Amino acid sequence: MWFDSWSDIARVLAVGAAAYVTVVVVLRFSGKRTLAKLNAFDWVVSVAFGSTLATILLSSDVAWAEGAAALALLAALQFAVAWTTARTTRGRATVTARPTLLLEDGRPLPQALLRQRVTLDEIRQAVRSTGSGDLSDVAAVVLESDGSLSVISRSRAGDRSALEGVGTTS
Repeated sequence: MWFDSWSDIARVLAVGAAAYVTVVVVLRFSGKRTLAKLNAFDWVVSVAFGSTLATILLSSDVAWAEGAAALALLAALQFAVAWTTARTTRGRATVTARPTLLLEDGRPLPQALLRQRVTLDEIRQAVRSTGSGDLSDVAAVVLESDGSLSVISRSRAGDRSALEGVGTTS
């Protein structure tokens, strides 16, 4: 349908403006970590924020106060999880996947690739995106906790201290 009523349009405009202000306030109070994408859980919270905002805007079945409570709840839960993962090893291990080494010194690690369901073509794509055309120029490719691939060239590997805590088969 193209148009239902002016009152529906007015509701979207009024509730939308209030919901937008609510999102800004909630995000401001909850801190930068609320929308960080450091791991899969962070990504889920970001998607949930967007979905909740869309529901507040477009569903007349959801009152602004209910939506504001949902946004505040998401921010509070994200804060609790981030607080826990920053302070306890067990909490971090429960919520955050450990980064995995997929390629070392130009050689793919087949077991890690299989376990993480990453193909050699995807590794090559990540390496090409850094401007390198030769796998032997790469010290490491790491599948990060957020699902991204980090490529470290041999020339920039240094003492490899950034690879501490990276697993080969986790």
